[in-house]
Amino acid sequence: MSRFLRRWLPRPAAGLRAWRGAPAFGVLAVVLAAAPLTSGPSQPGSGPLWPSAVPPLAAPTSPGPAASPSPASPSPAGPSPASTGPAGQGPGWQQIVLPDLAVIEPHGLSLADIGKLGKVGGARDVLEVDGAAIEVGGRQVNVIGVDPQRFRSWTPLATASDTRLWEAIAGGDFVSARSARHLLRLHTGTRYQLAGASRVTLTYGGAATFGIAGVDLVVNASASASLGLIHNVAALISAPGVAMPALKHEVRAALGGAGRVVSLREPQLPVDSSTSSGKPATYLQLFRESAARYCPGMSWTVLAAIGQIESGDGANVGPSSAGAEGPMQFLPSTWQEWGITAFGESGPPDVMDPYDAVPSAARLLCAAGAGTPAGLPNAILAYNHASWYVAEVLALAQQYARVYG
Repeated sequence: MSRFLRRWLPRPAAGLRAWRGAPAFGVLAVVLAAAPLTSGPSQPGSGPLWPSAVPPLAAPTSPGPAASPSPASPSPAGPSPASTGPAGQGPGWQQIVLPDLAVIEPHGLSLADIGKLGKVGGARDVLEVDGAAIEVGGRQVNVIGVDPQRFRSWTPLATASDTRLWEAIAGGDFVSARSARHLLRLHTGTRYQLAGASRVTLTYGGAATFGIAGVDLVVNASASASLGLIHNVAALISAPGVAMPALKHEVRAALGGAGRVVSLREPQLPVDSSTSSGKPATYLQLFRESAARYCPGMSWTVLAAIGQIESGDGANVGPSSAGAEGPMQFLPSTWQEWGITAFGESGPPDVMDPYDAVPSAARLLCAAGAGTPAGLPNAILAYNHASWYVAEVLALAQQYARVYG
């Protein structure tokens, strides 16, 4: 029966198919707007994001996807894969962190402010960044200054996995968003002048996707200080499981109303509560029916994302190295607890049968809180205990929502 389902599964659009194993949260768009101190449009970004640090600058000087780690089954996944940072820089990224909220303060957040943000209920991590609008080749661009070892975890998975890129940043090079590379005509290995509070000549280290719209360039903390970027101009907050209104309220209360608060979460995923009397004929129908019947309030796109990530919708049913099996990759112990027979199937629950496996996954997720938007991230985390997995599922679910509505 699973073979029949695969045969009739609607194929995702090209962008969606290419997404698998690509950036974990490339669909995020962040508007880190602060009142600019200069006039004129910002290019190539989405308007001036930071107060300007500088006078205009001269043209450049003359030249002198990693695949996603395989997700685990519905059980604690253990530590997320880590990569090694540049020599002498200590360990590299440990896991992908999904940002939920940004706080932008044009005059900079104090250490006390950042400490308060870390104590906000439900906050798991806070990352502060420097930033300003500077000039490169006569164009105004938005640059952030970061600790590369920390910022690496907050970028899409393919970017975090690019060791050479992070070695370049740690070594003092600047890197760019892909759009900025094309507009500024940047060439890897070429040295360019960046004009902030002072003019600094840096080598271009390459382009990547950072998952933050409007951020054109990224430099390390040393280059940030040389350029005179505003220290701690913004903070990213990861607080999965906390409802956005409550999170915004707590953040504003913690800072006494200071700073601009911007949600980084995607729009709410679509929920389809309708069911039919017939038996689903495709995986797409099966995901919709299973969500509606076994976890009202949960978007079917979450099941679709998990099914694609775990097995390619039944193309690779295992067993995995951990012993997980079936289209939704259940461990035997988890299946024994949550497996059910559904959609008129007969006999005991069969982990290899998608008509049993997908509804069983819906039941497990629902029990963990997936029936509400606020509880969804933690429910996905319960399915596979890895933050990068949560980010990957939510990003792919948004892609399914765009393609199939």
